[in-house]
Amino acid sequence: MAVRKKFIDRFNERLDDLDSSSRQAYILRLAKERGFFETVFNAVDEGILVVDRNLKIRYNNRAARELLALPEDLSSLRISQLIQDIDWQQIIQQNNANSFRLARQEVEILYPTRKYIQIYLVPLPEEPELAAIMLRDVTESRKKTKSDLERETSQAVSLLASGVAHEIGNPLNSLYLNLQILEKSLDDKEIDRDDAREMLSVCKAEVERLDSIIHGFLSDLRPGQPEFSPVDIRELIIEVLKFMRAEIENRKISVNCSWQDVTIPVSADRKQLKQAFYNIIRNAAQAMVNGGTLNISGYAANDFFVLEFSDSGCGITPEQLSGVFKAFQSYKAGGNGIGMLVIEKVFRAHGADFGIISEPEKGTVFQVKFPIGTRRTRLLAAPGE
Repeated sequence: MAVRKKFIDRFNERLDDLDSSSRQAYILRLAKERGFFETVFNAVDEGILVVDRNLKIRYNNRAARELLALPEDLSSLRISQLIQDIDWQQIIQQNNANSFRLARQEVEILYPTRKYIQIYLVPLPEEPELAAIMLRDVTESRKKTKSDLERETSQAVSLLASGVAHEIGNPLNSLYLNLQILEKSLDDKEIDRDDAREMLSVCKAEVERLDSIIHGFLSDLRPGQPEFSPVDIRELIIEVLKFMRAEIENRKISVNCSWQDVTIPVSADRKQLKQAFYNIIRNAAQAMVNGGTLNISGYAANDFFVLEFSDSGCGITPEQLSGVFKAFQSYKAGGNGIGMLVIEKVFRAHGADFGIISEPEKGTVFQVKFPIGTRRTRLLAAPGE
């Protein structure tokens, strides 16, 4: 609010320095410029909203009104009533009155018609109590068929080569670290048989994963059709953390896991989820260059099992947010932009919703929501309710 007051004070001072005719011309010019920008915003296909910390809609363009069927009177309407499958409180940061978090997520809306929309939320630095939200209808892109993907031949060849290199690199790194620890233990003649057996078991599992990765990429450019069975997510996460133990310890990262008392099995492909979780945890570890903390939590919410990976790393900037899931686009040294693409394809194949909430220099939260049981139809609250 202080920023706004300073602007208004400067504006009033400027007006005071003008005579009546100049003041009128200045106000007319501002009105004309406002009309120009409104015309531009109403011409774009993406929906644009500006919301305050109470989630009230302060500005909207034509595309947003059509996409969400906004009523004329917005005085008692909050964006959380229209788009419900988002943790708005986590984005707003109730304990921090001066900042929103960056967010990117795809959600399903049922009104006025069933659609999938991609949401980007970006704080406005000049107005800390406001944030801009961009809305994009991605319903058609989610219906992209296998034949459509296969037509992209040149990109597919690049994806194959880069993907194989990236995905093989992950288990090879884990193999090397575990074998290095085992070799050092043998040299020091101080090794616990159970620890050695566990490290060998990890190495064996990684070799099997290498074979599976190579077979998967050579047989198809995308992850194969999932073979669904009940999967204990907690058990799978612990399994991933075990074979990443050496890398996590070398990077001086502490991992905290919290789970509900009752474990809810999720219908999923165990191998594909393991690959996706590995990529998420490794991305989080690489974002914490000087050590840090990774919090992993799982809980039930409505008809979903929600899994969150929260790191204390470098975070994501507004400029990087829109390109996070683009193929061959990476923001880290040595990256090739394949890991996040694999994550996206795996979760889409499982019908899971996923999104990112981040704050530059403070960390990132990656959230996945797996449908459980028979997901009930959720009705949106009526405006003003």
